[in-house]
Amino acid sequence: MTEPAHLRAIRAAYDTVAADYATLLRTELDTKPLDRAMLAAFAELVRADDVGPVADLGCGPGRVTAHLHGLGVPAFGIDLSPEMVAVARRSHPELRFEEGSMTALDLADGALGGIVAWYSIIHTPPELLPDVFAEFHRVLAPGGRLLLAFKAGNEHRHLARAYGHDLSLDVHWLAPDHVAGLADKAGLTADARLIREPDERERPTQGRQAYLLAHRRGEVGRS
Repeated sequence: MTEPAHLRAIRAAYDTVAADYATLLRTELDTKPLDRAMLAAFAELVRADDVGPVADLGCGPGRVTAHLHGLGVPAFGIDLSPEMVAVARRSHPELRFEEGSMTALDLADGALGGIVAWYSIIHTPPELLPDVFAEFHRVLAPGGRLLLAFKAGNEHRHLARAYGHDLSLDVHWLAPDHVAGLADKAGLTADARLIREPDERERPTQGRQAYLLAHRRGEVGRS
């Protein structure tokens, strides 16, 4: 089967920027208390449920995976970019990182207690997002948690340069109500939403940032 063009573009772009991306964003969570609060709430719920490990999908250099690990969550990372996975493994050798795609995860049905997709859905063409959410539902155990971070809005941008490199990458801003609706149609119930204003570093080029916390419908720990 021929790989979709958008996956090839995403892999090529992040392979190109992997090392500089890791350096530039290494301490980003340190200055974002609301981001850390959403991750902390997710971690507390996952620890209480205790129904399986957490996959950080689109993990990049592993900074969010490591943050979750520090919160007591059995987390591992999956990324489409081999270079990002290599950086993650070097930076966090104690953790597990694998290559893979959100649209076809090499995981059994119901294998996960949680999924974090931290700005990972923003490069997927919007018309293909239902397939992504269906895959989230498939690999989550009943009651399993989902935490999304994404750019709030209704806009498409094409990046020709980022993180100091020439590249070709599409970025999609998504309406929070639409994302919650996609989750609901896939069998994932929204528990909380947060929309925050851009901080000083984001303000010149970025808009509002959105977060959705949801769970797979069904009794926790029951098939």
